[in-house]
Amino acid sequence: MSAISIGQAIVLGIVEGTTEFLPVSSTGHLKIAEGLMGIPVDDTSVVGFTAVIQVGAIAAVLVYFLKDILRIVSAWGRGLVDRNERHHHDYKFAWWIIYATIPIVVVGVAAKPLIDGPLASLWVVAGSLIVGSGVMWAADRVGRHERGEDDTTLKDAMLVGSSQILALLFPGFSRSGATMSTAVILGLDRVAATRLSFFLGIPALTGAGLYELKDAVGAGVGAVPLIVGTVVSFVVAYASIAWLLKFVARHTFNAFVIYRIIIGALLLALLGSGNLTA
Repeated sequence: MSAISIGQAIVLGIVEGTTEFLPVSSTGHLKIAEGLMGIPVDDTSVVGFTAVIQVGAIAAVLVYFLKDILRIVSAWGRGLVDRNERHHHDYKFAWWIIYATIPIVVVGVAAKPLIDGPLASLWVVAGSLIVGSGVMWAADRVGRHERGEDDTTLKDAMLVGSSQILALLFPGFSRSGATMSTAVILGLDRVAATRLSFFLGIPALTGAGLYELKDAVGAGVGAVPLIVGTVVSFVVAYASIAWLLKFVARHTFNAFVIYRIIIGALLLALLGSGNLTA
């Protein structure tokens, strides 16, 4: 019997698709949803399942930004064979994404026992939601919001890419929240920060999903729930991406900050009252 039912897979797919790219922590929301449904958050198969359905959300990014991705990959390919093409920003940007992914890969492999063990606690999620809110609030106020996507540099990519480690170690901090906040602190406008967050998330999250695939299938998650969760995640994530880009073009991060604090406080109350186990 599958460790996750089809109904649970649908719920988790909706949660993943909705929250993966919003700065509210998809990992935190998934762990909360799993806890409320009585699914053990530290079970190997469950950890694998949540990593794999992230691929559905990443597929949504690939489809949504297909023209941009093809342009960047094409520029990178031309630059590999023609020195004259290497001055183009897209060629450099492709390398920056690769370089910026290395830190999170190294930490992810080295700290995997901690990430899947003590750091997977819902207490950590609750604290990270609230602390991350403070970071987002501060970033929105100190950032100059004056640089666009074409103004990004290798330094920007490395610092923003490395900030993903915060979300890796502290589920609840939010990968998109960390990357968007860092980019805004560096002076990028909110739309440029959000797009950079999307592009940097593609290799990191795809790699995590593929790495965990063996655990998801081999440890008790059936193929049908896995497929259903991934498809639902894709559909919901696509809509979420479109909404987020429109939202950040006209609004601050305040709505996300308030929401995170409320969810973090609610989670602390549920854990403290014993209605939810860590």
